[in-house]
Amino acid sequence: MMETLFHAYTPLLTWIGLGFLVSRFIPDSFLKLLGYGLYWVGIPLQLFVLARHTNLSNGGLIPGIAIVILLLSLVLALLIWWGRQWLISLKEQPKQESLDLSLNASSSGFNSLVRASLGSFILATILGNTGFVGLTLTQVLTSPENTDWAVLFSVTNNVVGTYGIAILIASYFGKSQTQNSWWTQLRDLATVPSLWAFFIGLNTQFVKLPAVVESGLDQAVWVVIAFALLLVGLRLGTIKGWKSLEIASIASVLKVFIVPALVGLGATYLGVTGEHRLVLVLMSGTPTGLSVLILAEVYDLDRNLLASSIALTFVGLFFALPLWLAWFG
Repeated sequence: MMETLFHAYTPLLTWIGLGFLVSRFIPDSFLKLLGYGLYWVGIPLQLFVLARHTNLSNGGLIPGIAIVILLLSLVLALLIWWGRQWLISLKEQPKQESLDLSLNASSSGFNSLVRASLGSFILATILGNTGFVGLTLTQVLTSPENTDWAVLFSVTNNVVGTYGIAILIASYFGKSQTQNSWWTQLRDLATVPSLWAFFIGLNTQFVKLPAVVESGLDQAVWVVIAFALLLVGLRLGTIKGWKSLEIASIASVLKVFIVPALVGLGATYLGVTGEHRLVLVLMSGTPTGLSVLILAEVYDLDRNLLASSIALTFVGLFFALPLWLAWFG
């Protein structure tokens, strides 16, 4: 197991650590440029290459599982938040109705800060970094023939999670007055370059490219992963403030430990074992995605809570990996 963990930790520690160390010397303009480059070129290229080798025999199964895991995380986040608020109400007996357990915006007593924190707590729990960290871990820890599960899971997580459920949650709980109509969401979804690249890759599987081109594309995937992890380290280095550490730690434990454990046990109960089970556990237990910071800016959510959750889930991942390999590997 130590050798396996070494292979898993090496790219994470190397590139994330490098980004974190040099973050104070890198201007924010470079981070934005790198982010745009990955969004428009890097990640689409990665998904294009992976899609060309993706087996769609389980095309309906994996997206369904990914959606179920998203909904499971959402329900658990709400239950834990309600339970915490109930305990606080018993201890402090608040006079304000802001600790009412109702989610009805017109009748609840949630003030804007509490609503923003709840929305941020949910996002920190349900949105994982499946594109950067998840695909990296599955490519290192599992066989190439299982990569298709990870790719389909990641694409579903981005489509349904980031561009669907997450935007609805952010617009509902956020303090911003930004209007997010259905046609705006549809437009944003239709213009995501990664989705186009993925579908193009699927539909060009029959096209045989020269060996040197295929080899170059395969190597380019690892270059994209390196830059993506570097960006994660750079962003972690810019996090300031730990004011929401307590609630962020709860979200992090839920994201990195509880949900993957339930997924692994559920998969075992349903007869899914071996590397297929490990892929589901790894993808469901990835650290909180950087996309939550974008949603926090657009919809005026709790930035401290989300930034703290990102940092804590990355730390938690290093402790969780040995457990997942031992129990579900």
